[in-house]
Amino acid sequence: MTQLHDETILILDFGSQYTQLIARRVREQQVYCEIIPFNTSIETIIKRNPKGLILSGGPSSVYAEDAPIPDKRIFDLNIPVLGICYGLQLIGFLLDGEVDRAARREFGHARLTVDDFQDLFKDLPDEFDVWMSHGDHLTALPSGFERLGHTENAEIASIANRSRKIYGLQFHPEVVHTPLGAKILDNFIKGICQCSGQWTAEHFVESSIQKIKDQVGDGRVICGLSGGVDSAVAATLIHKAVGDRLTSVFVDNGLLRKNEAEEVQAAFKHLNLVFVDATELFLQALHQVSDPEQKRKIIGKTFIDVFDAQAKSIGEVDYLAQGTLYPDVIESVSTWGPSVTIKSHHNVGGLPERMHLKLVEPLRELFKDEVRAVGRALEIDPLILGRHPFPGPGLAVRCIGEITSQRLDLLREADAIFIEELHSSNTYNEIWQAFVVLLPVHTVGVMGDERTYENAVVLRAVTSQDGMTADWAKLSPELLSRVSNRIINEVRGINRVVYDVSSKPPGTIEWE
Repeated sequence: MTQLHDETILILDFGSQYTQLIARRVREQQVYCEIIPFNTSIETIIKRNPKGLILSGGPSSVYAEDAPIPDKRIFDLNIPVLGICYGLQLIGFLLDGEVDRAARREFGHARLTVDDFQDLFKDLPDEFDVWMSHGDHLTALPSGFERLGHTENAEIASIANRSRKIYGLQFHPEVVHTPLGAKILDNFIKGICQCSGQWTAEHFVESSIQKIKDQVGDGRVICGLSGGVDSAVAATLIHKAVGDRLTSVFVDNGLLRKNEAEEVQAAFKHLNLVFVDATELFLQALHQVSDPEQKRKIIGKTFIDVFDAQAKSIGEVDYLAQGTLYPDVIESVSTWGPSVTIKSHHNVGGLPERMHLKLVEPLRELFKDEVRAVGRALEIDPLILGRHPFPGPGLAVRCIGEITSQRLDLLREADAIFIEELHSSNTYNEIWQAFVVLLPVHTVGVMGDERTYENAVVLRAVTSQDGMTADWAKLSPELLSRVSNRIINEVRGINRVVYDVSSKPPGTIEWE
């Protein structure tokens, strides 16, 4: 069931690559925002009681046979509407303006000249840079509309019908290439939609605790705690709501980073934590397995077996807590409407059906950076909140080839040195993800007067906003040299260290 908020902006999604970015920009104004398919029924939209609608961009032409077209009655709801790029063209197309193929497709920087400063462009300069990405353009205004701005290539770059509260932008205010875009969106959200901006981390914590209490009642909840940011924040929120009726289960699968099991137990013992050491079980299941996909399947199945057995030993449990985030929810809904199945991103995917438990997902409205903000409001240890992402299969996908306890120990020691040096150089928080990969090859080396034939490792560090794309981190030669020297000197069995300078795409962040 969808939660109603005091102030909500709904984004109708027409397939733009920037739709999630629009939502993030709205939320930066401390206003709750949700993305819905363009063909959501008018009745559903009315029930959500939004303060405003945003029509996203999209790759289609409004004249295409399969173009996504919303219910025209969205313009008769007496709530503000902002069309962006394709959204502006829809306004023109549906309200009897004229949209034509542009003589010159416009992609990239343009200079907007403002013709009207009343509301959408209030307190903005006469001219500023914007980002265009369109092949069609509006050539004749719909009845009752006026032009608010233009560029050299787009005679109509922004429009408004103030009596109907309908606005349009041909450019993208949500991207960083439109430096003043945040101010435009602020003018729409706070000015035209009259949102006050009360959706803060503290507000989310307060409302979520009450929502969890209402959902769970006197029931009991079990949560798989990994020690990562998402599960830590979810478990802490739920514990605030239900106390010791939450049982947190931490499974040591033998594939964790150095000292991770001890750190998680110390940090979360107040969450009614049950610790399960299943190292031997997992390593036996992975014996002589090298294929990465087979590794993942074995780890997933073994985890479900262990978690299910632990849940049964606890007694009667009614709810399973999961750290589902908003990007997971969005990816399960296509532009054309709800997909058949929800994408299984979670470590405990498959458990709800098997255990017949109802789900508690307190973070399903949040992006990753918002989860960290909620964690800060909950006063969770900053070292936990700032941790780099860690894959569900753990070190199994960083130990390339066969997994043995000896190879895992080598990898742990090398990885710990890399992370320690990133912290010491105040570089850790600038990196999205950093780790060591152990290769299934040996290389020739010389230590002292002796020839060695030992393992090679790869250092991987990337910068990113959300993990969808990433660039290799430009670490200083001094830092890399220090890490390499320490690993080779301190970890017996490794004699070569290399640095991965691949971006995503074409590579991936993890090696497997």
